[in-house]
Amino acid sequence: MATLNKDVFGLSVENHELVKFAYDTYLANSRSSHAKTLKRGEVRGGGKKPWRQKGTGRARFGSTRNPIWRHGGVAFGRTGNENFTKKISKSSKLLAVRQALSMKNADKAVLVLPAEVKLTGKTKDAAKVLKDMKLEGKNVLAVAAEKTPEVLRSTNNLPNVKLVRATYLNVFDIMNADAVVFSEAALKATEKWLMGEEK
Repeated sequence: MATLNKDVFGLSVENHELVKFAYDTYLANSRSSHAKTLKRGEVRGGGKKPWRQKGTGRARFGSTRNPIWRHGGVAFGRTGNENFTKKISKSSKLLAVRQALSMKNADKAVLVLPAEVKLTGKTKDAAKVLKDMKLEGKNVLAVAAEKTPEVLRSTNNLPNVKLVRATYLNVFDIMNADAVVFSEAALKATEKWLMGEEK
């Protein structure tokens, strides 16, 4: 039976501010900026002044593509060049991951596969392992030391399983999982990475 490192899985999390910031940073850095709106100068038409400047009793307008008109341009709209990224230091990110894992461990949602369990590359065998662990139908984050072809073939067709390499763990995936499942090799690699022993 594998023993969990208390410095990784046993932290006392006083508040969730760092975990929340790491979670938001992951979402912000995943956000694209493809949306773009047309400004008044980019909308087709509107070259002719709709009516003369004076004498009609109506407000003066120089173009039907004014933003307050229907079919007009968009004022202060998206340009497609927005930068939504946030920055988090490496030490803060590692600490946030350790806190997230500690919170999952406190909920008894961190599991380690027995050493005798070997994935053969068959989805059926991986599904049986999850069923034996009473994780059938739950969102499972499977952590592997390396994404070998056998591991990939075993998990690719399981709809509720997300496979991640140990050194690519992040707060978003951890917090959204019902259970985090490690192989023994992945557990050692994760602890080594989070304790700063891996460069």
